[in-house]
Amino acid sequence: MDPIQLADLIEASDFAGLLRLVDGATAAQDWDGLAEIRVRCQEAIGRGRQLWGVAQFIEYRLALQAPAEHAGPMVVEGAGRFALGPLWEVAASTHTWAELSPYVPAGPARGLAAAERALRGDEVDEGGGEIPLASQAWEPAYPVAVYRSDAAEFPEAPAVKMEKVAPGSPGEIIVAPELVAALDRIVQAWTEESNGRSRNTVVTGDLASALATLKTGPVVAAEVGLERALAGLVWAGASGGAYGRRRGTPVGRSNAWLLLAALTEDPPDWPPEPDRLGAEAAALNWYLLDTGDQTAGWRCQLAVVDRRRNRTAVLWAIDER
Repeated sequence: MDPIQLADLIEASDFAGLLRLVDGATAAQDWDGLAEIRVRCQEAIGRGRQLWGVAQFIEYRLALQAPAEHAGPMVVEGAGRFALGPLWEVAASTHTWAELSPYVPAGPARGLAAAERALRGDEVDEGGGEIPLASQAWEPAYPVAVYRSDAAEFPEAPAVKMEKVAPGSPGEIIVAPELVAALDRIVQAWTEESNGRSRNTVVTGDLASALATLKTGPVVAAEVGLERALAGLVWAGASGGAYGRRRGTPVGRSNAWLLLAALTEDPPDWPPEPDRLGAEAAALNWYLLDTGDQTAGWRCQLAVVDRRRNRTAVLWAIDER
């Protein structure tokens, strides 16, 4: 790498030229050179140059494509803030935990990277979490993020066939602050960081009564098992929606477990005993919902009927560009 060329590009704040340099260093697998461009850009930012976009793009490419000794140090709070996803998830998508572990600094991001690798099948010996890192027998195989140099995919669980819900008589709204807070938490990034809106509540009666109380209009629904319901909840909880920052699959899963705890115990038992939680959650009746209008956007519309308590909890959220 020509240091004079690099200096000229930085002093000119030549964004396009610096990106070409980054692409060249990546193609040549010149990871030390790529790290040097990042350091020089960060120094220039301190002098008022608007090169933070280049520096964060380099952090993303190092986390994604570089060997673990270069990728691991990117797994820290604040790095790659405007990348396609959190860098702990990016690095964990292309490196095993055995590779990453020696190079990832201590901190919350390390625990999230470890959890991501555990969900992808690694055996991870990393304590400190409130719930098990690895999926339990009653959980699905969660769809995981796929990152590329210039794009990312966040697969959803397969669609299911739905049928119209017959109208019912409205129920009464139940005051259940901890349960409603757990419903809200699933789509918090949508409602706080994006255009999302939600109507999450708990109502006496069955599914038809809850929908009549919410005045949703015509709705189609499908009863599903716990695994399919969890896949949708975790996808929503991991997503940033249209404009929010992605939170990642382990965060979505943790929030889904909080919801299960709130649904099965009052007050919620936390941290829960995994086998008990799974068994009690599976005994509930889970429904995926939709208005049937095929409107584009991010949707999480789900109901949980607890026949023993004669109540239905509804998560009704949508986000749009």
